[in-house]
Amino acid sequence: MNKQSNTYTILYSAIMVVVVGAVLALTYMALKPKQEENIANDKRMQILSAVHLTAEDGDYKAVYDKYVTETFVVNKNGEKVDGDAFSINLANELKMQEAEIKLPVFVCTLDNGEVKYILPVYGAGLWGPIWGYVAVNNDGTTIYGAYFSHQGETPGLGAEIAKPEFQAQFEGKELYKDGEFRAIDVMKAGQKPADNTDYVNAISGGTVTSKGVEAMLKKCLTYYSAYLDQLRKENTTNQ
Repeated sequence: MNKQSNTYTILYSAIMVVVVGAVLALTYMALKPKQEENIANDKRMQILSAVHLTAEDGDYKAVYDKYVTETFVVNKNGEKVDGDAFSINLANELKMQEAEIKLPVFVCTLDNGEVKYILPVYGAGLWGPIWGYVAVNNDGTTIYGAYFSHQGETPGLGAEIAKPEFQAQFEGKELYKDGEFRAIDVMKAGQKPADNTDYVNAISGGTVTSKGVEAMLKKCLTYYSAYLDQLRKENTTNQ
């Protein structure tokens, strides 16, 4: 065949496209299991961070399997429903009708026997999504720990929500005041809520992201409030 002909050029190009496409497809299939495991491992790391646990060797699956002793899904009424807590994407759930939303719960049992309930949260920052996990004591009201992350907040400003200094403020805060559910406020330094709601200080220069965290907590934790109320009542009964 004449290598200078249009027919040769077209055939050669078509063969190269098929070959390159096949190589890329095979590479994708070979790497997919590893990519999925890395994504799952990162999620385990975030869940464990809410209860101050880490994996020195990076094996978060082993730590997760040791400490997360139960997982389940509840609806906004606090009732357990079918579903796999780990695989649920809360961002997608929040787009559904309230009655259809499935809420994951991760139960963590620490070395000292204390039980913590880890609840995912999801919202919007200044430049993109923000998300995290809030760990609540078995009294259903006191926050044990929190972890937050973001997709594209400004370094040194909104991105500070991912720093331990901001997250540590939530420890010990209470979600119920005077018997009513009240998610944590995020206030400018020197300001306090007028209704006695527990609060943390906002990030200096990161007002929009800080208020995004506040809105995220109010929306997501309110969905969990019926379940948390059950924990409160069970804790009172067992005392």
